[in-house]
Amino acid sequence: GLFVGRLRNTGARQIPCRFVHLYHVASYRLITFQYFNFLKRMYVTQCNKDLRQRAKPKSDSVVSAFHELQQLDQEKKVVHKISSVSPVHQSWSEMSSRNELREMKSAAETEDSVIAGGAESKEDRQWKEMKLRLDDLPGILARLSKIKLTALVVSTASAGFAMAPVPFELTCFLLASLGTGLASCAANSINQFFEVPFDSNMNRTKNRPLVRGQISPLLAVCFAASCGIPGIALLTLGVNPLTGALGAFNIFLYTCCYTPLKRMSIANTWVGAVVGAIPPIMGWTAATGSLDAGALLLGGILYSWQFPHFNALSWGLREDYSRGGYCMMSVTHPGLCRRVALRHCLALIGLSTVAPVLNVTTWTFPIISLPINLYISYLGFRFYRDADRSSSRKLFFCSLWHLPMLLLVMFTCKKSVLEKEDKGELRGGSHEMAMEIRLP
Repeated sequence: GLFVGRLRNTGARQIPCRFVHLYHVASYRLITFQYFNFLKRMYVTQCNKDLRQRAKPKSDSVVSAFHELQQLDQEKKVVHKISSVSPVHQSWSEMSSRNELREMKSAAETEDSVIAGGAESKEDRQWKEMKLRLDDLPGILARLSKIKLTALVVSTASAGFAMAPVPFELTCFLLASLGTGLASCAANSINQFFEVPFDSNMNRTKNRPLVRGQISPLLAVCFAASCGIPGIALLTLGVNPLTGALGAFNIFLYTCCYTPLKRMSIANTWVGAVVGAIPPIMGWTAATGSLDAGALLLGGILYSWQFPHFNALSWGLREDYSRGGYCMMSVTHPGLCRRVALRHCLALIGLSTVAPVLNVTTWTFPIISLPINLYISYLGFRFYRDADRSSSRKLFFCSLWHLPMLLLVMFTCKKSVLEKEDKGELRGGSHEMAMEIRLP
């Protein structure tokens, strides 16, 4: 009993000491469980106020037998290069000196190549000033003036001149074609001058001369002025004032109305169609000196043709136009873009039918032009229904050959000047007979 009592006394006395010891241990190393998760099996330990995270180490990946076989095959395919054995009579000093020379040459070659490569890379990364050579100037100016578009404008103006009901005059035709071409070059150059920051964001226009810095903006403006002023003067003085006024109005409409509208409203497409419809009217007025119904008919055909042509083109360039910040129907109003293209494809059939009514062509023209008009209308319907890149591409390429063929058929079915003069004489004679009958 005395032994048990002593143990109890000593245990009771040691209890406070044990609590103090546990407190020191707890302050020295405190173990806590945070975000207990059976899936991760992770715990956080705070030891000496340093946060440590213990995780189960990853097991080594087991290589499959297939990969092992591949590695063995690759090891077998390694071919070791065997160095040539020097002759016996050469001394060790000679061999060592030759080896040292070879090593020095190879080191020098590698250093030269590294230096040259570094210099080339630095030169490529640095900004370079574009130097204009006289040999490259004609090609640059041709791209600045959009020579293909200018050729199309001149060809439509020539078609309007040829369709006019007057005898053909070669001098007037050449002056009208040259003046129209110069006016088109001026308008296209000014257009590129205004759209440099927007063309740089588009893949289709990022290689234009002003965007790449091949020529200065001052040179582009001087080129536009040197084309526009003589072109309008040639049309006004060499042809007639009406044709010169139409040329000046077309430059103003293209540069000051169509170009800024491309970033403001989808109405730019309709304004651009008016710009494209004026050249055949200029050709008609250059030949006749007056604005007749036949000129308006030619302008209407060009006006309607541009909608399937441009809408199909812009459908495949929607990403480019959106990056450039242009407000096009294909980007903002895709449904309207397809509907407008189909409507104007059908309008070409109606305009071709009106041509003989206005005494511009014979009645064979609507019949002969009906197949090509129906074909482009069919492709316009496919573009309206499918709304994909394939249908838009087919419609665009069809428009490229449709317009020349339609104008050629229209020229072949043109009413001759003699027929119109005979009809005019008959009408004049009947009118004189009627006047004679009325007189006593």
